[in-house]
Amino acid sequence: MRGKLIFGLVLILGIAIVGGIFYQRNLDEILERQFARAEVLLERGEYSRAYDKFNGIYENHPEYSRSPEALFLAGEILHLYLDRENEALLAFLLVERDYPDREESYRAQYRSAEIFKYRLKDFDRALPAFQKLLENGLADGPRVQYEIADTYFRQNKLEQARIEFEHLVKTYPESPLLPEVLFRIGATFALEGNFRDAEFIYRKIKAEYSDSPFAIESQLSLASVLERKGELRAALKLLEELRGKYEKPGIIDKKIAQIRERIKQKKNAI
Repeated sequence: MRGKLIFGLVLILGIAIVGGIFYQRNLDEILERQFARAEVLLERGEYSRAYDKFNGIYENHPEYSRSPEALFLAGEILHLYLDRENEALLAFLLVERDYPDREESYRAQYRSAEIFKYRLKDFDRALPAFQKLLENGLADGPRVQYEIADTYFRQNKLEQARIEFEHLVKTYPESPLLPEVLFRIGATFALEGNFRDAEFIYRKIKAEYSDSPFAIESQLSLASVLERKGELRAALKLLEELRGKYEKPGIIDKKIAQIRERIKQKKNAI
C-alpha cells in the first residue's frame, strides 16, 4: 500500500514536471496568442478587455520579451480611450522603471511628460520630464525643446519661455519649427509690451519664411502691434493686404472696421 502511494506521488510529480517543461517550452507561443488576442480586442474597440489582456501579460509574465510593449499599450488604452490618466501615468512610469533599455521606455517617458502637461496641467512636473528626455538624447531634440519653452509660456514665465525658444533657434537652426518658434518669440515681446522687438521679429518671419503659414499669422500680429503703437494707417494697410489670404476672413474684416472707426474718431477729434 505504501509502495503504491509513493508510486502515485512520483507519477503525479513526474506529470507535473513534464507539464511544467511543456508549458515553459510553449510559453512564448501561448503569450504570443494572448498578445494577438489583445490586439484584436483593441482593433474592435473593446478597450477595457484589451487593457485587461495587455496588463495581464505584463503582471503575470514581466520577463516575456513583449511585456514592455504590452504594458505600454495598456497605458495607451488608459490614456487615449478610457480617460484614466493617473493609471495611465503609472503604467508609463512602470515601463520606464522596469525596462529602461527598451525603445518603449522613451515612448513612455514622452507620454508621461505629455500627460503632466496637457491632461493634468501639472507644469512643474512636466518640465523635468521633458528636460530628462532632452538630457538623455532619447527624443526629437527640437520638439522637446519646444515643449519646454511652451510649458514656461503656459506658466506665464515669458522671459524664460523666450530664452528657451531662442535656445532652440541657436541649437537647431535647420529645424522646420523655426517659423513657429520665431512667432512665439514675437508673442512674448508683444505680451510684455515690447512692441519694437515684437515688430522686428514679425517682419523677420515675413522676410525669411514667406511660404510658411506663420508668415501670414505674423503679419496679423504685426498689424495688432502697429495698432497698439498708434500707427493706425500702417496697420490698416497691412490688414487690407491680408484680405483673401487669411483663412478666417471675418477676423480681418472685423479688425479693418475697428481701425477705420478709430481713424474716423481721431479725425473728428482734431
